Amino acid sequence: MAPEETTTSHPSPSRRYAVTGTLVTDAGLIDDALVAIEGDRIEYAGTVADFTRRNDAGDFPVRMSGARIMPGLIDLHCHGSFGGDFSTSDAPTLRAALTRLHAAGTTTLVASLMSDRAEAMLSAAERIAEFVDDGMIAGIHAEGPFLAPARAGAQDATAFRDPDPAFVDELIAASRGALRTMTFAPERPGADALIEQLVSHGVIPSIGHTDASTELTRQSLDLALEELSSAGFDGYTEIPTVTHLFNGMAPWHHRTPGAAGAALEFALRRRARIEVIGDGHHLHPDTLRMLLLAVPEECLALVTDSTAATGMPDGDYPLGQLRIRRSQGQVHSAEGHLAGSASTLLDAVLLCVEAGVDMLRVLPAVTTVPAAILGLQDEVGALHEGFRADLLVLDESLDLVATIRAGEVLTESP
Repeated sequence: MAPEETTTSHPSPSRRYAVTGTLVTDAGLIDDALVAIEGDRIEYAGTVADFTRRNDAGDFPVRMSGARIMPGLIDLHCHGSFGGDFSTSDAPTLRAALTRLHAAGTTTLVASLMSDRAEAMLSAAERIAEFVDDGMIAGIHAEGPFLAPARAGAQDATAFRDPDPAFVDELIAASRGALRTMTFAPERPGADALIEQLVSHGVIPSIGHTDASTELTRQSLDLALEELSSAGFDGYTEIPTVTHLFNGMAPWHHRTPGAAGAALEFALRRRARIEVIGDGHHLHPDTLRMLLLAVPEECLALVTDSTAATGMPDGDYPLGQLRIRRSQGQVHSAEGHLAGSASTLLDAVLLCVEAGVDMLRVLPAVTTVPAAILGLQDEVGALHEGFRADLLVLDESLDLVATIRAGEVLTESP
């Protein structure tokens, strides 16, 4: 017999309550199941039958039910959402945007900064660090400024420069230890020293926005592997990452595989981890399906590369110092380049499912893999006892019913 169901929809996180439905977990589907929440933690996740045998089962009234219950989603590459841009928006705008993004299912995220003048990037890092301190953001990703002009994409190539150790130290200091990863082009002079400097500060090197050859990319990934291993990084963080595979690099050709080919080979050999943008525009849905089916699940993270246009109507929005335009679900720069996405991570998950990928295959790419990259594998990304109570409640059509973050029921997705 299940605990008595009540109609309260927004319980206090200090109280005990439960959510019932089919759990979508890293171990598979669990039918007729229950997640018990106490404060901001998961107290139990498993079958209702097993839970009702507990002496305290009656202390966890069921507050809501859903067809599917899955862990909260984790986005490693997000430039903004709901009108807020991490590189330029003020604190009130960012707080409002983050509140809405959490409610839309992204319960953990890394804020990505655009390449810019040193002063602007340092100011943005200081501003974002406040949100890391209060738990709204899990860390900072610097997408540049040590990138290749030939593969600038929607970034401002005039802000690109060769690796500068003094600036990296300043950025790490401004981030107050929250800098988690930095995207760089391995062909820039000083890139090898940059890898060593980043790893020494606990920052993961990520290859991207590069025109490097296959061989140079291999050499850079090998060096990052060596440095991460010798530094004693644990688990998944022992291997480097690749920023949005296929985007921001030369097209993969069968006679010139380039950086994309080298990165994919390393991922297939479990020697690198690749990001893939799941909006259906940066990569065709068939390409997403191929990657999800071919790459070992521990080596692929699904990301959004989302912008301030996410969750907003068609119109113009900021992306760093640039202006971008959202139209018919796509985001472009004034020059016509794809300029990030207008998708949430839940949108990306559902697109992959619609493309023919089983939900259980997509799940690690948005939960356990990014959690481990961030060193949070014992805190978020799974429905396990003791983990932070982050979960999504979906209906039969996989529409979002509610998001729970740290035990608090948030407003429904817009």
